[in-house]
Amino acid sequence: MTCGEPVTKHMRSGLDEHARTTRTTASRGLLGPGTLAAAALLTATLVLPMRGQVADPLPRVAPAGVGVDAEALSGATAVLQRYVDERKTAGAVAMLARHGKLAYSVAVGQQDLAAQTPMTERSIFRIYSMTKPVTAVAVMMLFEQGKFTLDEPVSKYLPEFATVSVGHADGSRRPPARAVTIRDLLLHISGLEHRTSALYRDAQVRSRAIDLPQFVRNIVRVPLIDDPGARYRYSESTTVLGRLVEIWSGQPFDDFLEQRIFGPLRMVDTGFYATPAQRARLATVYAPAEGGGLKAVEIEAVPFTEKPALLEGAVGLLSTGPDFLRFAQMLLNRGALDGVRLLKPETVGMMVSNGLPDAVLASRGNGVMGWGLGNVNIVMKPEGVRYPANRGEYGWDGTAGTIFWNDPANDTVILLLTQNSPPDPDNLRRTFKTAIQGAVRGQ
Repeated sequence: MTCGEPVTKHMRSGLDEHARTTRTTASRGLLGPGTLAAAALLTATLVLPMRGQVADPLPRVAPAGVGVDAEALSGATAVLQRYVDERKTAGAVAMLARHGKLAYSVAVGQQDLAAQTPMTERSIFRIYSMTKPVTAVAVMMLFEQGKFTLDEPVSKYLPEFATVSVGHADGSRRPPARAVTIRDLLLHISGLEHRTSALYRDAQVRSRAIDLPQFVRNIVRVPLIDDPGARYRYSESTTVLGRLVEIWSGQPFDDFLEQRIFGPLRMVDTGFYATPAQRARLATVYAPAEGGGLKAVEIEAVPFTEKPALLEGAVGLLSTGPDFLRFAQMLLNRGALDGVRLLKPETVGMMVSNGLPDAVLASRGNGVMGWGLGNVNIVMKPEGVRYPANRGEYGWDGTAGTIFWNDPANDTVILLLTQNSPPDPDNLRRTFKTAIQGAVRGQ
């Protein structure tokens, strides 16, 4: 199988940003609920083909052709429009694919309120922690190449990790019970902490202005919170994995992703910053304003319009609905899309199955959600989830309002992209997931 011509950074920077989109009235929020189903079918944006880019993210199909109820989809779009009208979010892009075909794509509201720029299917989003599954794919591609084994110590490749210690409340430290392994990093049971923790903020572990080697030096200076393998603790481990990708591949992390994942999958708008040609499509992040409504916020000191020194495997990427839909569909297809295979089916099967030890799983929300090597949540007990879900459904979200769900039982990918801080205003994700899940009927 061949991947065709990879999309290079120069090609991406040179993409013409003018007059390519035809927005439906749904994307401008002008349709009532009675006609929203037709808007969803037409989709919010029609994109003309260009060099290196597919015309559509997936083949488009009438919802009924893949067992999806078009009228029920109008209810999902109405949910998004209501949140826009109530000024809980500025805008959103949502997609549903089934059996590898795009049955629903809609953009509502505004990409930028001050400029009155409508949201479109090609709007660009800070996906934050949805970067983690991308990094996990890169890691497991190198695993398949025999570059490492999962239970090897991280210190074999990053000698800095030979000095890590476990901290106690009284400030004392001790050696860990065992070494941190590659598997620990993927499963977030390494003892590392989250980037926003007081511990890491006080120690200035993470800055988009430092490079990956400096980040590793910073993170090992701070004690582990737990012994490796003892507890699930969502952490910066995926950014450490990005540095390991560089060591195993001999390439800068961004080059590896471009050449081995984004190019082959034709993810033409995914990267660590918005190029000058892309900036007009970068959606603004909004937070609740005092007294109601929304205010624009900038989460990072080094904004996503500038190339960062730190190529973060945990939270660093920008992407679009079409791009991430292709990535998610590749996972649902167990490693392949459009004749391009990135991973073996058995590798993806391992990545989207629970990898947590029984004791750790039980302590993580009573075992309702597992966690896989692919850096995705996995539904273990559907009855404990707050929205309709099937056992084995998996996905993850981002701190600025993005989320995806892959459901092997229904053969669906569902994607919801907003730019909100906090990320889930008034339970938008649960409300939308409940509405759109109701549209999936039969096979």
